[in-house]
Order: sequence, then C-alpha cells, then structure tokens
Amino acid sequence: MTALYRGDDGLLLTALIPEVVYCFLLSAFFPHSRATGRHTEMTNPTSPSGIEIKPAYHPSDVRGDYEAELGEPGEFPFTRGVQQLMYRSRLWTMRQYAGFGTAAETNERFRLLLDAGQTGLSVAFDLPTQMGFDSDSARAEGEVGRVGVAIDTVDDMHALLDGIPLDRVSTSMTINATAATLLAMYIVVAEERGIERAQLSGTIQNDILKEYIARGTYIYPPAPSLALIADVFRFCAAEVPRWNPISISGYHIREAGATAVQELAFTFANTVEYVKRALEAGLAIDTFAPRLSFFFAAHNDLFEEAAKFRAARRMYARLMRGRFGASDKAARLRFHTQTGGVTLTAQQPLDNVVRVTVQTLAAVLGGTQSLHTNGYDEALALPSAEAATLALRTQQVVAYESGVTGTVDPLAGSYFVEHLTDELERRAGELLARVDELGGAERAIASGFFQDEIARSAYEHQLRVESGETVVVGVNRFSDDSEPAPIPLPDYSRLEAEQVARVRAARDARDDDGVRETLGALAAAAELSGGTFSAPLMPLIVDAVRARATLGEISDTLAARWGVYRPAS
Repeated sequence: MTALYRGDDGLLLTALIPEVVYCFLLSAFFPHSRATGRHTEMTNPTSPSGIEIKPAYHPSDVRGDYEAELGEPGEFPFTRGVQQLMYRSRLWTMRQYAGFGTAAETNERFRLLLDAGQTGLSVAFDLPTQMGFDSDSARAEGEVGRVGVAIDTVDDMHALLDGIPLDRVSTSMTINATAATLLAMYIVVAEERGIERAQLSGTIQNDILKEYIARGTYIYPPAPSLALIADVFRFCAAEVPRWNPISISGYHIREAGATAVQELAFTFANTVEYVKRALEAGLAIDTFAPRLSFFFAAHNDLFEEAAKFRAARRMYARLMRGRFGASDKAARLRFHTQTGGVTLTAQQPLDNVVRVTVQTLAAVLGGTQSLHTNGYDEALALPSAEAATLALRTQQVVAYESGVTGTVDPLAGSYFVEHLTDELERRAGELLARVDELGGAERAIASGFFQDEIARSAYEHQLRVESGETVVVGVNRFSDDSEPAPIPLPDYSRLEAEQVARVRAARDARDDDGVRETLGALAAAAELSGGTFSAPLMPLIVDAVRARATLGEISDTLAARWGVYRPAS
C-alpha cells in the first residue's frame, strides 16, 4: 500500500498499486523527485558500520548471559545505564551549543535558551580563541567571532557569563589547546563574583589527541600538551571537584568520516593514553577517573546509534577495570551527545528537523547524560534563534511527550539491538587492539594510522552517496529545485573591529608590570622534564588571567617554551 497524497480533509489516500505504476505516478505527480522504487528504499543489508543486518533476529544471535553482558541499570558493566533509575529520577541536561560574535551577543543567546528551558550552557569559541591568537593578531584577521565567540581576556568572559548563576548552571566549553586558559578565566570570573571554586560545575573539552587526528586546532607538540592535561586533572581534583577536566571526544572523529566502530575504538585509544599519562604523573586512578567525561555523535541509523552508546558503556567499564583496576565509580561512562552536524543538508533544510529528531531518540534510548540538538539551518550558517529554539523544543517533546523516559533502557532484550551492541563492542575492541600494537594513541597518530583509517571510511561513504546506495533525502533522492531561504548574517567586520578595540583597551588599562611578572613565572615553571613540569602550571595560569594577561600572551609564553606542532607531511 502506497501513500500518494493527502486529501483536503487531511485523510491519507492510499492505493494498492504495482511497483512500476507507483514509480510512474510519483514521477508524474512529483516531477522533481527522483525515485528508484520502494523496495530498494527499504532494503539496507548492512549498517553504516558494515554490520550485516538479517531479516529477523533470534535468541541465538545474542551472546552471554544477562548478568555478565547487561546487568542491572547502575551496576557494572553499565550496559543498561550508569544510574539505577536513569530518566525516571532525572532527565538528561539539555545543553545547546552556542557562540558567535562578541561575548555580549552570545550572552543574549544564552539567556534566550535558558528562558526557553535549557538546563546547561555550552560555549562555542571562534578559531582565534581556539588557536591561541588574540583578536588583534594578524593571523586572526577575518576569523574573529565567525564560528564562535571571541574571548581575549577575563573581562570578555565576564561579559559572556553576565547574569548567569555560575553556582547553579553548569557550563561546557568546547576548547582544547587553550582549555587551561579558558578554565582559568571561568574560575577568576567566579572568584571576582564571590563564588567558591567548589561550587562550580562544568566541562572543558581539553582533548588534544583528537585535534591531531581529526580537527586541527592544536598549538603545541604532544608531549607538553599531554603533560598540561595531566596538570589540569590534578588541579581540578584538588580545587574544582565538580568540574570535568576533559571530555574525550568521539564526536569530531565521527564528523571527520569515521564509522561508529572507529568512533568507539579511537575514543577509547585516546582515553588509554590520557589515563596512562595521569598515572605516570603520580595521580591515583580513583582520584581523577570518576570525573572523566565523553562526547559522542548521534547519527541517523537509530538502532546502530542506540546500540553504540550501550556498547560504549560496557566497553569502557571493562577497559577501566581490566587495565587500570578502577573502581566501579571510576568505570562509569558519562557522556554528552550532539546530533550529527555532518548529516545536515543545505538542500531542503527543514528535512533536518526529522534527522535531528531521529538522532535525539537514538541518544536518549542509548542513555546519554546531556544532549545538544542541531538547528535545521546549521548547514547554511550559525543557527538562527528560531532554529535553536526548535532544536531545544525537539528535546523537550521527546522528554515529556514521547514516553521513552518511562523505563530504563527500553531497547534492552531486543535480539536485534543486543546483537548490534555485542558486534559493535567486538569490532571496536579488535580495532583498539590494533592501536595497542602500534604503541598507543600518540604513536598511532604520529604514524598516520587514525587519519588513514578515517579518510578511507569517509571516502567509501561518499562513494555510496554518489552511487545512490546510501540515500540522502533531498540530495541524491527526492531532490527538487528549491533554494533555501537566505539567512541574514552578522556584520562580522563590525564585530571584529569592536573586539580588536576591546582587547587593545584592556591592555592599556592593566598593570603591565604585574602581567610580565605572572607570565615570567609561568614560563619558568613550564620547563618539561620526564613528562612533568618544574611546578604546577594551572595556579600560575590563573594568576596570569587575574592580572589581565590575554589569551594570546599566555599561549605565546607556552609556545616559546615548548614550540609548536607541525604534523608529518
């Protein structure tokens, strides 16, 4: 039975018609749509990760016993969730990623989202901030405020967080090479408002390994970068106990073209590297590991994605207990999810509303702890206020109207989902073992292994899209000649000029002697020997920020000591 159109009364008109007639009528009634037949549209013999999909699943397709493979929610190996009641006791944090132009303008968007019911902040920074350049640097020209907010000094951070109750709202900051500096700015803002460090909660991404692999916003070579991350681990454990010092990201690896299997394997390979460096720096596993957090993508294949999150929890729990002797508390995988930016299409952008809804369901059915949902117009520009609000409403409808939060891990026991969970864990484990054989993540990055594997998967996916084997609605099937509505863009030239004037005024107003003193102390302590610094760096970065040193000055101080990273050609 095939739906042809809706009548004026809203009833769905259907007819029993042969396949060839269906295709003819579709072409006649909808001449701009490209159809190749119903049966091929519904047939997908493999998952996006290449796992064969059978017509039906049975008990024999599921391995092991309940206690060993699933267990109760909130108990090892956490397949079914990291809390006993999951969303019955507390929903996931609805954390919309936002940032553009100046700090004051981004603050307005934060307030709009909080007023609309958002329960946590997520900050996007512009490329100069991510790369350690002040806005008046020649290398920042043309990029200030374009893909996120420009932050040069702690006074910019004050403006960004104006009116936000930092002791009640958690903040996630997507920042890596300059993560320590942005965390220091956040701490100084709180300090100057009279808020104690122990009251702050949030996350810095601080995942430099995936920058070398997939994203490119690195500054320093791996050795000092990893030592700085271990320094942040130590500082947060002692000073900011509710802060997650890292969000180990599979998301950007997936966005670069990885499969779900590669997303899991490479994320956990990086995790092993970070944990080993922290242990070598003298930290006890149960001191820092309970605050490790993760960041995954949610793509369109509902069942593979939901199964991926379940497999991730089990794989991580076994990895942490088996390799590092971690306690159950330190073996709980807590993760943020973002719907897949790379899945959004510029063509027929309203189709993205449906994609984001499917991805939201996958994340929730998979047991995420927090979630960002993309705006439907993000393939064209930074999301409009309307698109950002609708993306948040998508989460709210799923949370309060869909019924999926009523019971923990509602897909548990499905032969299909349990098989996918098992198979994803098995394949990811095999790939992780290959990284181990290469000597771990740092060496695998240096050899180009991660990059080559991801490039191959991205190329194979693109071939499937171009051949029509992988359907993208509105792109290679059911496309039309419509043009998306134009989206007004900010006046970036004006924003850049204002930000340049702001950072220069900040330099004129400060005590230069105090800045030089704090930067000199930082430079002296940054000497690296045996994987550790001559003194802890985070307290010194906080001192420099408090004295009104700029982000670029702090980055340049460290680069003068450590050099900059240049990937092998």
